Amino acid sequence: MSRSENSVGDAALRRTAAGRRRLSRPLGCRALHRLLLSFGRRGANSPSHPSLAPAPEQTADTQLGQLLTPRNAGHPGQSGLLSLQDAEGAFVARLLLAATAERTLDVQYYIWNGDITGTLLMHALYQAAERGVRVRLLLDDNGTAGMDGILAAYDAHPRIEIRLFNPFVVRRPKLLGYLTHFRRANRRMHNKSMTADNQATIVGGRNIGDEYFGATSGIHFTDMDVLAVGAVVPDVSRDFDRYWSCASAVALDRVLPSGSMKALQFEVERAPLAAQAPQARRYLAGLANCEIFKALADDTLSMRWSTVTMVSDDPDKGRRELASQELMIYRLKQVMSNPARRLDLVSPYFVPTGAGVSLFAAMVRQGVQVRVLTNALEATDVAAVHAVYARRRRALLKAGVVLYEMRRQHDDVRRRNAVPFGSSGSSLHAKTFAVDDRQVFVGSFNFDPRSARLNTEMGFVINDAVLAQAVDRAFDEEVPDSDYAVTLDDTGRLCWLEQKDGQEIRHYHEPGTGWFKRLGIALVSRLPIEWLL
Repeated sequence: MSRSENSVGDAALRRTAAGRRRLSRPLGCRALHRLLLSFGRRGANSPSHPSLAPAPEQTADTQLGQLLTPRNAGHPGQSGLLSLQDAEGAFVARLLLAATAERTLDVQYYIWNGDITGTLLMHALYQAAERGVRVRLLLDDNGTAGMDGILAAYDAHPRIEIRLFNPFVVRRPKLLGYLTHFRRANRRMHNKSMTADNQATIVGGRNIGDEYFGATSGIHFTDMDVLAVGAVVPDVSRDFDRYWSCASAVALDRVLPSGSMKALQFEVERAPLAAQAPQARRYLAGLANCEIFKALADDTLSMRWSTVTMVSDDPDKGRRELASQELMIYRLKQVMSNPARRLDLVSPYFVPTGAGVSLFAAMVRQGVQVRVLTNALEATDVAAVHAVYARRRRALLKAGVVLYEMRRQHDDVRRRNAVPFGSSGSSLHAKTFAVDDRQVFVGSFNFDPRSARLNTEMGFVINDAVLAQAVDRAFDEEVPDSDYAVTLDDTGRLCWLEQKDGQEIRHYHEPGTGWFKRLGIALVSRLPIEWLL
C-alpha cells in the first residue's frame, strides 16, 4: 500500500474512531491509564509535518514545550538529566513520552521484540499517531525477529512510517544474509533513542523487550538510560534525521509487502488483549507503583542540569569501513578528558584487545586507577564475547587493572536487592564510564571492536561531578559486595572472590559454570574472531 493509498485507510480509521477508543483503553491499571490520558488529550488537530524534526521553537506551544521552555531558559547551554536506572521507571518514561507527544515521535532502536513491553510501546506509538503525531520508527533489521507482519501492519497507518537499517533481503532465515552479503550485514545500527516533539529524549543502553524492563521471569538486563531535556535534545533530533535519510535506512514497504488496514486493526485489538495476560497485568500494576510514576504524578520530579555533548557514528558506517578520525570513538577521545586519577568502566561485552590492554597498562603506570565491571561467564548472554575477553583477563590483572565480574542474580534476589548501574538483574547490559569525578559517558557503546569499528553507536558525554562521583562510590562501596572481584593469588592463579553473608569465598574456576561450558569457552578463545566481537 502506497502512502497516497494510506489516506483512504485513514478515512476508514476515522469512521471507526469510537471503536478504536474503546479498544485502546484497557492497557493497564486505572491510575496509569488516567495519567497517560491526561498527557495525551492535546494534538488531535496537528498540522502535517515536514520530513525533518521540527525546531524546538516550532514545538514551544506543545504541552512539553510550555513545560520545558521556561526551565531551559534558566539553564542556557545546559541539559536537564534524569537517570533511568530502575527498569520499570525506564519503561514508564517511554510510555509518557509517547503519551505526551503532540507533533513528532522519533524512535530508533537496535532490538524491538513482540513481547509485553514491545506490544505496549508499539500500541502507545499507534495511540500517538491517532492523535495526529507523526511517528518515525527506525529499527535495525537484525533485531526485528518475528516482527515482519506486526511492523507492516503499523506501517499502514498514515502517520506511522517505519524504516529498517541494513535490511535482509532473505527474511527467513535472516542468517543467510550473513552468507550472501556478509560485509554489509555484519554492520548494524546499535543506536537507541526516543525523542518527543524535539523537547525531550531518552538515550542509553536499553533495547525494547521484556528483559530490559523487568517484565519477565527469565533473564533480566541491568541497564542505564537518561531522560534529557534542554540543549542536547536538538542534537539528538538532528542525528536521527541523518540516520533516517541515510542510504542504509530503507522504507519498510520496499522490503516487505505493504500492510493492510485489516492487519492494523487486528494489531490494535491484540494489544489490549495482550495486556490482560496474568504476567502483563502484574507488570502493569508494578508500573503504577514505580518511583518515577509517583514523581511525575505528584510533580516532584527534579533533574540535574549539566553540560552534555552528544556523540555518535556517521550512519555511513553501516555501509563501509570508515577512517579512524570518522569514528565515534575518535570523537569520544576528543570530548572526554584524559584520566589523571581514575577511570571507572562498565561494559557488558568487554573485549579490550591487545591495544586496549596496553592503553590501560600505560594509565596504571601513570598513577591512574583503572576499574572495570563486566559480566561473569554465568551472567553473560554472549559466551563468545566472554571467551575472547577471558584470554586478556590475566594480562589486565598483571597490568594493575582492578577487575570485577557481575554475578548472576536469581529473580527473587533481583526483587529484594538493589545493585549499581540499574535494577538488580541477572546480566549486565549498562554501558557507562566515568573519568576523574568529572565526566560520565552513558550510551550504547560497548568497549569492544564491534562497537568501535562495525556497529554504529551513540551516547552522551556528561560533565557532572555528582554523577561521576556516584559511579566512583558504586565501585567503592557496592560492586565489591555484590560482584566477583577477579584477582591473581600468590601463585599466579586466577581467583574469583565472592562476599557472602560476611564471609569471603574463593573460586578457582569460572563461578556458577560446569566443566563442559568452561571447555567450550577455552576452545572459542583460541579462534581468530576478536575483530568481530
